[in-house]
Amino acid sequence: MIKPSTPTSDHLRRYQFSFLDQLSPSVYIPLIYFFNLDQQHSKRYIFNHLKTSLSKVLTHYYPLAGHVKDNYVDCNDKGVLFLEAQVSCQLSQMLQEPFPSDLNGFLPDGVSNVALAIQVNFFTCGNVAIGARISHKIADGSSLIAFIKNWATTARGDDGNFCAEFVAAELFAPLDVDGFDRNISPAEKNVVLKRFVFSDSAITTLREKYARKTSTENQIYPTRVEALSSFIWSRFQASTQTKIGPKKPLMLVHAVNLRKRMNQPLPDDSFGNFFRPAITISSQDTGEDCYNLVNKLRDSISKIDKNYVEKLQDGANEYDLMKRMAERFNKGEFITFNYTSLCRYPVYEADFGWGRPVWVAWGGLPYKNLTVLMDTKSGDGIEAWIHLKEEDLAKFVADQQLLDRLNFS
Repeated sequence: MIKPSTPTSDHLRRYQFSFLDQLSPSVYIPLIYFFNLDQQHSKRYIFNHLKTSLSKVLTHYYPLAGHVKDNYVDCNDKGVLFLEAQVSCQLSQMLQEPFPSDLNGFLPDGVSNVALAIQVNFFTCGNVAIGARISHKIADGSSLIAFIKNWATTARGDDGNFCAEFVAAELFAPLDVDGFDRNISPAEKNVVLKRFVFSDSAITTLREKYARKTSTENQIYPTRVEALSSFIWSRFQASTQTKIGPKKPLMLVHAVNLRKRMNQPLPDDSFGNFFRPAITISSQDTGEDCYNLVNKLRDSISKIDKNYVEKLQDGANEYDLMKRMAERFNKGEFITFNYTSLCRYPVYEADFGWGRPVWVAWGGLPYKNLTVLMDTKSGDGIEAWIHLKEEDLAKFVADQQLLDRLNFS
């Protein structure tokens, strides 16, 4: 257990959840950073260097060294769980054939109640993978990415170049949410994770296909994420013959970062759950071109703006809406497909002094119909990490229109 290098002050011993933290699911967000060390260091040097720099950065991220309770973190400095593991292959073998089913081995297992857990994995060639799980009760993906980047900055000796902000509970005051179950549906069996890689040219083609003409004959293009999200759903629907209609509508749920959508935009180092779901509901067959769906998706995301955030800060209306949606979801009234995009986030800027990672991978969650989008290392393509039931995935990977647009593993 790695403790902060400086004890947390008494007045910071209780880190209160914000209202948005209270609504976040009780899961751990998993990311894995793979590093090719040009300059060879001993395992002991690397392990101790990471421990020392982690201890230093935790003075800036003191809640991560505490114990997660129902509505707050007890900042008792008990520490971050820190593990060492040996990998019985070389990094080059892993990168050549990266089977998503193997990735959970790079992550701490059986984690509960801690805010953060780290596993340092040593390959036989001397290269390293750092796997991290952070509690979604207190942080979103942006928070984890910022933390890893700032930990790396500290490891390089530049720990004065960032300032983590803990203002979530001030901006989104906590509410009485007794009776609201933050646990999303129980872990499901036979859920398979697969990585699909879409090139820049494939995404550009989709954006052009889904472009909307205005009355002046100008073209309005969907974003890369909007176009790819709509395409993935359309191929899932076609390959599995999923039927939607008035009695069983589709609910596309897209997590949207609020930091830059507030009246006073927040810095990237703002810690907490600063996201809300953009919900797109459709009861029409989207068809092959997804034209109607991509426009609805774009509209629902655009509604999460400054005015939305102002109303959200009141909290009560959003809580009532979430309760009603959760009840309908638990009754199976919707066909639900969830998206999280980490595109354009600085995942590849984590340099611990050995250079940037050669690959950053998603660790996977045991929930069906979930897609996580991440930039490729070059930044032009997108990796889609798709979680599906085993029988659905078998049909999905055989879809010819999907195969025409990607290289997958």
